[in-house]
Amino acid sequence: MPESDRRATDRPPPAAADFDALYDARYGDVVAMVYALAGDLAEAQDLAQEAFCRAWQRWGDVSRYDDPLAWIRRVAANLATSRWRRSRVARAYLGRERTTDVPALSPDHVALVAALRRLPKEQRRAVVLHHLIDLPVAEVAREMDAAVGTVKSWLHRGRASLAAELAHTTEEVTHRD
Repeated sequence: MPESDRRATDRPPPAAADFDALYDARYGDVVAMVYALAGDLAEAQDLAQEAFCRAWQRWGDVSRYDDPLAWIRRVAANLATSRWRRSRVARAYLGRERTTDVPALSPDHVALVAALRRLPKEQRRAVVLHHLIDLPVAEVAREMDAAVGTVKSWLHRGRASLAAELAHTTEEVTHRD
């Protein structure tokens, strides 16, 4: 190391082995602490891992603290608090935005979805994009990475299959009554 670099730091570089030893010895303790705060083991593991990652990114400074583990625990607790706040805000938003009056599915809707499922994938996607999403044929072609003529063919065959399938379904319903 050049002499000028040594004078700039005046400290030996932190050892990665010290971090590894701390991680091996205390990761479980940090997970247990966060689990007590968050109540979810997977989330506690994620947050403890994130706290240790942040410590590693700043290991040059954190390793010189009197108690690096205290810093890691503080970061983990802050992460748990932040995640809890974000989830509370998200739940409140979803509660306000959720429609409480969802109409029942009509037999026609169920029959259409069933008929669409029987179409080949390309035809189904073309029909949905063009007729249900209202995209022009050229945009459907661009989105499906196909020629306009190919999309027109898929639409023609898809509509014909749907018409036959829905006519057959209508006959079954009519004959049952």
